[in-house]
Amino acid sequence: MSRHVAIVTDSTAYLPPRAMERHGITTVPLTVVLGDQALEEGTEISTRSLAQALQKRRSVTTSRPSPQVFAETYRRLAESGASGIVSLHLSAELSGTYDAAVLAAREAPVPVRVVDTGVIAMALGFCALTAAETAEAGGTVDEAVTAAEKRAAGTSAVFYVDTLDYLRRGGRIGAAQKLLGSALAVKPLLQLEDGRIEPLEKVRTASKAIARLEELTVERAGNAEVDIAVHHLAAADGAAALADRLRARVPGLADLHVSEVGAVIGAHTGPGLLGAVVSPR
Repeated sequence: MSRHVAIVTDSTAYLPPRAMERHGITTVPLTVVLGDQALEEGTEISTRSLAQALQKRRSVTTSRPSPQVFAETYRRLAESGASGIVSLHLSAELSGTYDAAVLAAREAPVPVRVVDTGVIAMALGFCALTAAETAEAGGTVDEAVTAAEKRAAGTSAVFYVDTLDYLRRGGRIGAAQKLLGSALAVKPLLQLEDGRIEPLEKVRTASKAIARLEELTVERAGNAEVDIAVHHLAAADGAAALADRLRARVPGLADLHVSEVGAVIGAHTGPGLLGAVVSPR
């Protein structure tokens, strides 16, 4: 049995399935509660179903994986030959997922390093890919953690939402709360800052907000070698158009991923979300 460092993340990383398979990354799903149904993100609820439920103003909440789910995951990886595990998760400011993983790690049969990356979506996904590549090159648990933390520190995310109402209802609005009074008059651009959702800019129209989102993405990419992810919810055409423009404008672009976010992020942002993650290599 070959010994290796295993990489675990959660379903909010929104990694492309082929990338997860190629690098052997294990994903632990968060749960979306739709009415009285508890559904696993990524397998039991589609983004289309989520968008329809939100538009009908049905009750949608989210919950972390249980420590037991993490414990079973760590045990299974140890039994398959893992000598150590790096478990990378979305910001602890946004979810209790990190805490659940920490509880499970204490009883794991092999050493487990649990990391609060302070990010979400493909900002988290890029961290997991970097950790996996480090492990594949023979890196230790500590080296994989260091590589992931460095990637997280250099990665930024900006996103546009049609309305702040979903973030307010989900309790994830943070400092963006102060925009609510003028929410009808502006289209907000938000960012992740220190693991929290923070206001970035107020723009008067949706078209101007999306144009500004593009400009900020190009500025943050600069001339460095970068990976970019464009995320959306029920806005596929807008995401594809933004991705095409970024391909033409970012000189150091390495990989560009376009994906619809899953139910956990979608439940808090609502349909119309458009975002960009910039991650220097």
